[in-house]
Amino acid sequence: MTASYDTPVVLDRREGPYGEVVLRRHGALLQIIANGCFLMDTSDGRSERLLVDAALAALDGRPAPDVLIGGLGVGFSLAHAAADPRWGRITVVERERAVVDWHRCGPLAVLTAEALADPRTEVVESDLVHYVDETSATFDALCLDIDNGPGWTVTEGNEGLYAPAGLASCARVLRPGGVLAVWSAQPSPDFEGSLRNVGFQQVRTEEIPVARGVPDVVHLAVRPG
Repeated sequence: MTASYDTPVVLDRREGPYGEVVLRRHGALLQIIANGCFLMDTSDGRSERLLVDAALAALDGRPAPDVLIGGLGVGFSLAHAAADPRWGRITVVERERAVVDWHRCGPLAVLTAEALADPRTEVVESDLVHYVDETSATFDALCLDIDNGPGWTVTEGNEGLYAPAGLASCARVLRPGGVLAVWSAQPSPDFEGSLRNVGFQQVRTEEIPVARGVPDVVHLAVRPG
């Protein structure tokens, strides 16, 4: 029996170190599901593009800034950064081998093949929480899109990233005047307070309009110079 247009079709299902990840097609859309929790799909990408653009704008004309993108997802953030010649090095940290495979040789390649071929791009297979704790590399911008927000994490282990120690690690990988940009499915005044408490400056929240309901947002903060 052929599935109807409105019935999701599983294209790949993997059991990874953090649980199950699924890529499925629902009509014209590709969707990523982690442990039964919907993460993202290919329907729009507006908020992912704003995440990257807001970080670049906050750098105020810094030449060829290097960006660290937390989470490959469906690839909107990477593709948008790679399409902008103003960025320097583009490093993407993704902990799920399955997601990387779906981009390199699977259905998501149509969205990111050109970006992955860009000589500025590097994909690092690692947990972002561990990466920011251990790396010696530094960046001008850090764009985080690995959860549905600081208060709605995909796995419990991610919660530490938004705690004081995790935010301090984020600040450590940023160069002076560098920008932290965090995508969230809803505004979080408490998270703004946490950013200020660990020393970030120019903390603000930009809303992404949605058709209905609470708007998505990007939290922005600057490491002091």
